[in-house]
Amino acid sequence: MPKRSVKQDDPLEDFTRRDITLDGVGKVVYVAGAGPAVIVMTEMPGISPHVARFARWVRDAGFAVYMPSLFGRDGAVPGAEEGAAIFQRACVSAEFRALAASESSPVTKWLRSLARFAHGECGGPGVGAIGMCFTGNFALTMMLEPSMLAPVLSQPSLPLNIRPALRSHPTKSRPSANGSTAKI
Repeated sequence: MPKRSVKQDDPLEDFTRRDITLDGVGKVVYVAGAGPAVIVMTEMPGISPHVARFARWVRDAGFAVYMPSLFGRDGAVPGAEEGAAIFQRACVSAEFRALAASESSPVTKWLRSLARFAHGECGGPGVGAIGMCFTGNFALTMMLEPSMLAPVLSQPSLPLNIRPALRSHPTKSRPSANGSTAKI
């Protein structure tokens, strides 16, 4: 894999850009690799060069990567102002309205369908999903899809603005089975 700067826009030329329509909703999905499917969901504000680099690592580890474009400019280095605008749009979207009403969001329904679709294309024992930051909780919701085997929540950001839920807990010590003290 060639060295790429994560400080420059990434043309994503080593991914196949596909328009995939599921349940009547179309989205762009970048696909690369072969093997069991792993859905890589981006952090805010979208498919940045950092996220693309991570997806390549997953691909190079022997997986077929499906990276849906959920928001932002694909491959772009995000600026602070642009990132804030994307985040604000997401916060007033149907996703947050569904979260507030304790309902499934439209995007997680679509992502479960993508898991089913990817499993049909790739086969294997099932599909993995990695949700980063804002999309971290999407991976957990995808467990409702029977083909989903391994959801990974990478730095999930929700719940937002609930400081006690976001604070780290003080480190505690607990005696371990061998008599030493382990930090938890």
